[in-house]
Amino acid sequence: MTVQTAPQFKITYSTLGANQDAFHAAFDEALVRVRATFGETFGHFVDGRTVDGASTFVDSSPIDRHVELGHFARGTRADVERAVDRAHEAWRKWRNTPWSERIAILRRAAELISRDKYDLAATMAYEVGKNRLEAMGDVEEAADLCRYYCQQMEDARGFELPLARLSPNEDTRSVLRPLGVWGVVCPFNFPLALAAGMSAGALVAGNTVVFKPATESPLLAVRMAHLFAEAGIPNGVFNLVMAPGDVFGDVLVTHRHVQGLIFTGSKEVGMRLYHSFSQQYPRPCILEMGGKNPSIVMDSADVEKAAEGTMRSAFGFGGQKCSACSRAYVHRAVYDRFMELLLDKTKSIAIGDPTRRDVYLGPLINEAAVTRYLHWVERARQDGGNVHGGVVLADHGPLFVAPTVVTDLPKDHPLFYTEIFAPVLAVAPVDSLDEALELCNRAEYGLTAGLFSEKPEEIERYYDEIEAGVLYVNRRTGATTGAWPGVQSFCGWKGSGSSGKGGCGPYYVAQFMREQSRTFMS
Repeated sequence: MTVQTAPQFKITYSTLGANQDAFHAAFDEALVRVRATFGETFGHFVDGRTVDGASTFVDSSPIDRHVELGHFARGTRADVERAVDRAHEAWRKWRNTPWSERIAILRRAAELISRDKYDLAATMAYEVGKNRLEAMGDVEEAADLCRYYCQQMEDARGFELPLARLSPNEDTRSVLRPLGVWGVVCPFNFPLALAAGMSAGALVAGNTVVFKPATESPLLAVRMAHLFAEAGIPNGVFNLVMAPGDVFGDVLVTHRHVQGLIFTGSKEVGMRLYHSFSQQYPRPCILEMGGKNPSIVMDSADVEKAAEGTMRSAFGFGGQKCSACSRAYVHRAVYDRFMELLLDKTKSIAIGDPTRRDVYLGPLINEAAVTRYLHWVERARQDGGNVHGGVVLADHGPLFVAPTVVTDLPKDHPLFYTEIFAPVLAVAPVDSLDEALELCNRAEYGLTAGLFSEKPEEIERYYDEIEAGVLYVNRRTGATTGAWPGVQSFCGWKGSGSSGKGGCGPYYVAQFMREQSRTFMS
C-alpha cells in the first residue's frame, strides 16, 4: 500500500462528529487507490507465504454487488490443519523470544496500520459498508489495541512476579507462560479492530495464531497478514486461512496442537464451540457473543441528549454491532418528548453509499441480514407494534434498509430480548428505575447498557444493579457503544461472554497465558 502522508489526527467512535476537510480529502485519494486494486486473486497466508486454494470465492461489496473486491482461496480441512502444524512448529522459537522483542514487533505492526490507515479505512468502507468515520475509527482502534496490549506486557514486565519466601535460601516467583497455538475467529463488523486486537493479545503473550476472518471481510484480513509480516512477525507465527466456519471450527476443536480459542460472533456458534472445545482436558475458550443492549431514560434526563445517544447507538453501522442499542426503556413522564426527538433524529439520517462524505448509514452486510430485518419488522406489525420505518430502500440498492423504531409492543415481546443485528430499536415506557432495571436484566445477554439521568442516587443504583459489563451514563455520542482501548474495558456478562475479562481492558493479555509457580533453592 501507498505510504500515507495525510494529517495525523485521530478519529474514535466518540469523536465521529469530526468534520475535517483534510481528512476527507485524504480519504477521497485513498478511495481512488484502493479501487484500482479490486479484482485480484488472494491466497491463504501460511508460514510466511501465500498459499493457493483448490477453489476460490468472490468477495463483493454490499454497496454494489457488481463490484468484486477480489477472489479468495476457499480453505479446506487440510489447509487449516497445515496452518495449525506450521503454527505449532513456530511456537517454540516465538515463545522463547524475549517479550521485549515481541512487543517491538507488534508496535511496528501498529505503526504500519497507522501508516496505511486511509487505504485500510477506504477498503473497509467498500468491503463491509461502514461510513468514513466508522471505518477510520475501526482502523485507529486496531492500531491502538496492538499498542495497548504491548503496554500491558511491558508494564507487567513479562508477567513474572516474585513471591514470598518460606526460607532465606529460596527464590519463588509466579510466571505466566504462553499456551501454544490459538485459533482466532473474527466477525465482519469490526474486521480490522477485532482481527488485530484478538491476534495481538495472543501474539504478544508468546502464542502463535491461526486466524479465520469472516467470509464477508477477507480482503482486510489479507492486508493485515501482510502488514504483520512486514512488521517482522516470523514465519508461521501468524497464519491466515479463509475456510468456512464449520470446517475451521471442526479442526480447532479436534486438533491436538490447538491450545486456545478466541471467538467473536453469535451466541449460538460461540456456545457450540465452548461446549465442544474441551474434551480430554480443559482449554481456554474466550468468547464475546453479542448483546441486547438497553438504554434507560429517566424523568430527570436531558431528553435531547438521550435521544441523540440512543439514536447513534441504535443505528450506527445499521445496528450491526454487538454493543448496538436495540431497546430503550423511557420514563413515562418524558416518553412523548423522547419519541418526538428520536423520530426526528432518525428521519434526518443520511443514507446511501457510505464512501460518500456526508453519509451516516450504508447497507446491511448481506442478503441474509435483510431477510432477518424484514422478518422482525413483519412480526412486530403482526403483533400490534407501531413500526416507524421497516422498509427496504431499493433506490439505494437491495441491501439498504430504513432505520426502524418500534413502539406499542408488550414488554415481554421477543423483539426486546432477541439479538437481530439490524437497525431495529424497540421502545417502551416505564414508570420507575426499578421497572427499567428489572426489564433490562431479564435478557440472557449482558454486554453494554446506557443510562440518562441527573440523579446521583439513580446512577449509583444503575451501576450496582444492571447486569452488564460495559456501562455508560449520559453519553450523547453513543448510549451503549464506543468503547476504546485503555479507556473502556469491553467485557460481556451472562450470555455475552465467557471469561469475565474484556478486550480493551487491563486484564486481557493475561488470558492468553497460564500460570507456572517456580521455586529455586540455593
